[in-house]
Amino acid sequence: MNEERTTSRRRFLGTAAGATGVALAATAWKPTQAAAAVPDTGPGTQSPTAVERRFRPGVFALTLSGAGAGFLKAIDGGDAHGEVITIPSGSGGFPNKTISNLKYDDFALQLGFGMTKAVYDWISASWKMNYTRKQGSITTADFNYQAKSERQFRDALITETSFPALDASSKDAGYLTLQFAAEETIDLPASGALSAPVSKQKLWLTSNFKLEIDGIDATKVSKIDAFSVKQQIIESSTGEGRFGGKEPGKLEFPDLKITLATSSIATWAAWFDDFVIKGNNGSDKEKNGRIVFLSPDLKTELGEIKLIHVGIFRFDPDADDPSSADKIARFTAELYVEQMQFNVPPAPVIT
Repeated sequence: MNEERTTSRRRFLGTAAGATGVALAATAWKPTQAAAAVPDTGPGTQSPTAVERRFRPGVFALTLSGAGAGFLKAIDGGDAHGEVITIPSGSGGFPNKTISNLKYDDFALQLGFGMTKAVYDWISASWKMNYTRKQGSITTADFNYQAKSERQFRDALITETSFPALDASSKDAGYLTLQFAAEETIDLPASGALSAPVSKQKLWLTSNFKLEIDGIDATKVSKIDAFSVKQQIIESSTGEGRFGGKEPGKLEFPDLKITLATSSIATWAAWFDDFVIKGNNGSDKEKNGRIVFLSPDLKTELGEIKLIHVGIFRFDPDADDPSSADKIARFTAELYVEQMQFNVPPAPVIT
């Protein structure tokens, strides 16, 4: 077991790169396309991520609770590192440094809407504060789907679920970024063909979405800025051996920044005037709605985020972008959301 735990972590993440060569470079994922950090532009917004993720594209299969959960677009994280502590010298000399706990970086997985329902149910439960610790693994394979290495994890808790900017003018494929913290990871060699289930669902584009809000004309929405749902994790000293324990802390739902065509401004202006200017903003005046992710036919729903107790707090009727090629006048609105619920229907599986 000790030999297994000391397997090179660089080798685990580097296997796919070595097996794919030039093809890997041609399909490299750009972090800006799916990074869910929202610029820190003022109160109510989220701060950018401290370190930009360095995702490794390739062939990766996720297993949860012993069952194949689907293929991933890209991965990062899970690496081990020692926690360094400084011990002051009582004689006034140089302080001593030593390794305290063994820690693991959070995993980050880039995925679409073709995973098994177990993945989305895990996210959904986390958003309801029904925290579930998961055991599983990520297998790295070459482009012939032959497994090369496996990274197992135990007692994982979701820390963040991020969504890319939704933009009606975009042609980019869309992917969620799921981050989770595990109490331990172990690297192992792997062999054989991957057997993760394959979904019939087509690729999701970030342009394929719609917004619905009770009593508000949201049919002209052209963009929703990137956003993240974050779960604080509290480190404890109650873990096994040198592994620190992890407990769920504060759950944070983000604000939303919406861009719309000015032709739909009437209901938004009236809502802002009543809710903010006139002060009629009690909980009974908040609204409900949902963000819907659509298939290429713009009819089939791949998933939804229910928006519960929504309030408008900023309204800019003069937010038109003069550089916009389509010359459509637009305005922006910013909304707070007290609670979100994530739902994805089961996807058909090829047998």
